[in-house]
Amino acid sequence: MYTTQLDNGIGNIYATEPKAYYAEYPAPYQQRRYLVQGAIATLFVTTLVLVSFAVS
Repeated sequence: MYTTQLDNGIGNIYATEPKAYYAEYPAPYQQRRYLVQGAIATLFVTTLVLVSFAVS
């Protein structure tokens, strides 16, 4: 870890901030992957809810 010392002798131990940038719109293959992830997550949550109703 790199530290620098300020003029008054106190160590500057704060992390350096990364350069800010604008997000890019996802590519079509990324959009499809998000859609598949969402469908699988929805199916998983629905299954959990139905199983919890079945055992209660």
